[in-house]
Parts: sequence; structure tokens; C-alpha cells
Amino acid sequence: MKSLLLVAHGSRREASNEEVRQLAAQLGAHAGERYQSVNCAFLELAEPSIPDGIEACIQAGAEEVIVLPYFLSAGRHVSEDIPREVAGKQQEYPGVPIRLAPYLGSAEGITELLLVVAE
Repeated sequence: MKSLLLVAHGSRREASNEEVRQLAAQLGAHAGERYQSVNCAFLELAEPSIPDGIEACIQAGAEEVIVLPYFLSAGRHVSEDIPREVAGKQQEYPGVPIRLAPYLGSAEGITELLLVVAE
């Protein structure tokens, strides 16, 4: 079983955190055969944390976890904090591949998406 974990910053504004939860649910509904589960986690200010989100995926039977940073640029959180959180869980579960996907802002097609949104 392959799981996708969408990771956002987290916010003091609960409505913002709920948007991320809803996006994860929508991704899950459209994932088809690619991912058997799609969940979300937060770097700070909201739950679940990244380690707890990875743990939940593994406890649900994930044989591989893909962590997708829902960030637009490669600041400190993307380049240091999230990789550190992922590495800690990878050490805890060496038999389960936990792969860090590229952050959203680096995705091919982001330019076109931004132009579509701006119309």
C-alpha cells in the first residue's frame, strides 16, 4: 500500500488548516490506484504533526509513504525542517520507504496553473 502525505505549514486560523484537510480528501478521491490513502500533516500550529502523520500512514499499512510539501518556495521549512522530520521517521522505520517529493512550487506545470488561476 502506498500513502501520500500532504504537508502544509499549519496555521493559527483553523479554517486554513481545514482547507488543507479538504484538499487531502479531494486528492484521495482522485488518486485512483496511485495511492491507497491520502492524508495531511502540518509542520507546526496544527495537528497531526509530520511524524504523527507518517506514523498514521504506516500504522494503516503503508508500505511506502510519499511526503508532498505543500509549499511554493524552498525556504528553511522545505530545505531543512521537513527533511529533518522525514529523516527521523525513516530511521525509526528503515524497512518502509519514506520519500520526500519535490515541493509544490517546483512542480512542472506550476507556471501554466498560475496563469489559469489568474484568468
